[in-house]
Amino acid sequence: MDSSQYFYRNVVFTRRNGKVALADIHNPDHTTELEDWLGLVISLADGKHTLQQLTEFIATQYPASVPVNLQDTIESVIQRLTEGELIKLTDQPVELPYYLSQPIEQLNPDVAKRKMHEDGYTQH
Repeated sequence: MDSSQYFYRNVVFTRRNGKVALADIHNPDHTTELEDWLGLVISLADGKHTLQQLTEFIATQYPASVPVNLQDTIESVIQRLTEGELIKLTDQPVELPYYLSQPIEQLNPDVAKRKMHEDGYTQH
């Protein structure tokens, strides 16, 4: 995996009760909770950071000792998310559209829906 690539989310998400979940802009109460690792990466997938920066950031969360399999775990998570098209990889930084830029609870739903329609974006 090319760690110099940027990663960005391709889904609307929510961050409620300490959990990250996929959210439906048309029915915000309908969510699909994600496993912790998947949720962490989705929430960090802002298009402005590389996979290497992701790995470095996560490593700082283990002050005593970085797990031996951390890199393998991150690569597995990235693979699962890209296969499901929940995140995408690119060689250049990406500016996320409004409706993907923040958790759903921080968005204006009317603006988000309008911009989604204008962009032809459909949720998975």
